[in-house]
Amino acid sequence: MLYGIVVFPEKHVQDYANSLRRRHDPHYSAIPAHLTVREAEEWTNEQLQLAVAHLEQITSMLPSFSIHLNRVSTFYPVNHVLYLALQDTVSMQQLHEQLCSGPLAVETPTYVFTPHLTIGQELSADELHDLYGNLRMQEIDLSTTIDRIHLLYQTDNGSWTAYQSFLLRG
Repeated sequence: MLYGIVVFPEKHVQDYANSLRRRHDPHYSAIPAHLTVREAEEWTNEQLQLAVAHLEQITSMLPSFSIHLNRVSTFYPVNHVLYLALQDTVSMQQLHEQLCSGPLAVETPTYVFTPHLTIGQELSADELHDLYGNLRMQEIDLSTTIDRIHLLYQTDNGSWTAYQSFLLRG
């Protein structure tokens, strides 16, 4: 089964992101607005149990923290993706490094970890540039507290649902 680890921002951030995702993200109905901490991967039941134990241990030592989303950015030309960018990525980077260790270590990551909240993907080049040109002029000032992570799994219909949530208790 396919599993991934994400954090969900508070409702006001999700509402803002979803107002854009609804029209520009084909995955809008499959998963709520989120920040991916670890890319999805196929796991056996044994790998899942090791991952859960690892997540329990790591989250018991990590404190909650706040993030601030302050602009729209893009991964163009690598990917036609628009996203809300973080003002300071240090806390999310540290969370990623802690979680992606031990049994959750990623041997050869597909991409360099860049904490972000996707608001548009699979866009044509023209659509991407037009939307980016409009959105980058908007003032964005969204803060949210990250106090838990979520281990998700993909269902047969392609949507994602929570397997288990872990409070940051450090």
